[in-house]
Amino acid sequence: MPFEPNSKTVIREACFRAVADYTYDWEGWHGPDGRLLWVNPAVERMTGYTPEECIRMSDYPFPMTAPESRPKMQEILSEAIGGASRNDVEFEVLDRTGGRRRAAVSWQPMYDENSRHLGFRTSIRDMTERHQLREQLQLHAAHLEELVQERTERIRQLEQHRRQMEKLAALGQLAAGVAHEINNPLAGIRNAFELIKSEMSPDHEHFELMGLIDREIERISSIILQMYQLYGPTRQEPGEFMLDQTVGEVIRLLECISVKEGVTITTSGLDQPTPVFLLEGPVKQILYNLIHNAILAAPRNTAVSVCLERLGTQIQISVSDCGPGIPGDVLPRIFDPFFTTRTGSPGSGMGLGLSVSRSLIESMGGSVLVRTTAGLGSRFTAVFPVRIESSSNEFIA
Repeated sequence: MPFEPNSKTVIREACFRAVADYTYDWEGWHGPDGRLLWVNPAVERMTGYTPEECIRMSDYPFPMTAPESRPKMQEILSEAIGGASRNDVEFEVLDRTGGRRRAAVSWQPMYDENSRHLGFRTSIRDMTERHQLREQLQLHAAHLEELVQERTERIRQLEQHRRQMEKLAALGQLAAGVAHEINNPLAGIRNAFELIKSEMSPDHEHFELMGLIDREIERISSIILQMYQLYGPTRQEPGEFMLDQTVGEVIRLLECISVKEGVTITTSGLDQPTPVFLLEGPVKQILYNLIHNAILAAPRNTAVSVCLERLGTQIQISVSDCGPGIPGDVLPRIFDPFFTTRTGSPGSGMGLGLSVSRSLIESMGGSVLVRTTAGLGSRFTAVFPVRIESSSNEFIA
């Protein structure tokens, strides 16, 4: 629009030009038909194209718009030409080197003092850093959510373990009390039975039943011992012994059972001396329970593997079988006191072996780990510290 400039007009135009040119955002002025009339130097900082190159473009701003954002940019231009205005519509900028940046465009129509439509103004802001921060914040939020879920699950596990330990303590105390009360009359029964047996000749028609009765009394005595050991105090101090030799002794104790069940016991790691400073009695009991369970779980003509390995300040003894594995609905309960899957089978106990073993090993600062696969077998790993310190003269199992 032609006009006669005066000093005030020139100053005003120069001021506005300086403000526009030094604006940090990418500013542009489009005519009513959408054609670019002016763009500030910020375009070169964001795209690599100079204002002069932009003015000469017949399809501005598509050369500096990422292909996937061009349909959106076409909608933006159509709305702006139609007189609409919007703020912060995001799209992706493509610079002349192929680099990409996130940006947000705002536009509004412009009119002169006579309400004549002069086109529209665009303002494009670089959102790359903000977008990156937003993505990082989302990643941190997702990570925080994972940590919260992990901590919640850990709290749930600790609470479950606390309830389990309370249950174990109550049942253990009950078992110890019951064992103590039963042990005295059982001793009387055993003495009376021995007198009867001594008076019966081997050729008596019921003499074979004497052996059966004797074995059942022995089994009751063994169950009572297990019940008492669940929470019965044991006066024992830790001492140094060779763990590899102890494992070998336990295996020899179980050879008769393994032969009877048709199971071979293989070992690895027992050829290296492994000194430890632990409670040898409880260690033997733990190993006996784990290996005995593996023998009973293994099919005939298969092997139970016992592997001893030292890892830093810990000793791992893994006992593996080739049995059917532990069903998923049973696995969470295998350490529950009095839980057993061998009810009614010959030689079955009361389900105290694993609960006693875990109580003993955790009292020494260790743990029992379980891995099982349906149809392929199970592996129980007893993790012992190499050394424990004696805090008192009484060790509570």
